[in-house]
Amino acid sequence: PHVTRTMAGLLNMAGLSLTGAFAGAQLRVPTPAARVSHTGFSVVAKKKWEKTELNSNGNPVRVPMHVKTNDKVVVITGVDKGKVTQVVEVFTKTGTILCKDVNVKTKHVKPKGEGETGQIIQKEWPIHHSNVMHWSEAKQVRSRIGHKVVDGKKVRVLKKTDEVLAN
Repeated sequence: PHVTRTMAGLLNMAGLSLTGAFAGAQLRVPTPAARVSHTGFSVVAKKKWEKTELNSNGNPVRVPMHVKTNDKVVVITGVDKGKVTQVVEVFTKTGTILCKDVNVKTKHVKPKGEGETGQIIQKEWPIHHSNVMHWSEAKQVRSRIGHKVVDGKKVRVLKKTDEVLAN
């Protein structure tokens, strides 16, 4: 992917000449690579260190998750371990979820306009979906999810208690 050209050749293209030790020096000019393709997905760089896999349509590949919005869950790891909460929002591009009163952080906000004052706000930040499990209110126990067909419909079921979850 790299093109090797002599410095003298490049300067001649520009109408300049070069003498001395630099006359035979070579330059390596990288060719731009916007997308890298592997196994049917292409990767686009958001930042140098962040890569998002894209499907054949060019959209981000969605992360399959076991939780949905409004599910009752318990946090199984981290600072808020053991806290029973509700899923507020699901981010399928990153595999993270926003839960009520979990992972609350303090953010210092600068004033935007003249005459405004800065603020210190506390808000919830997303956590990874693997850090929560579904919670059974009836039996007060956490459980994994299974699927069953009830009355001709596929429904989500808590494995420990056989409780049917609302879709």
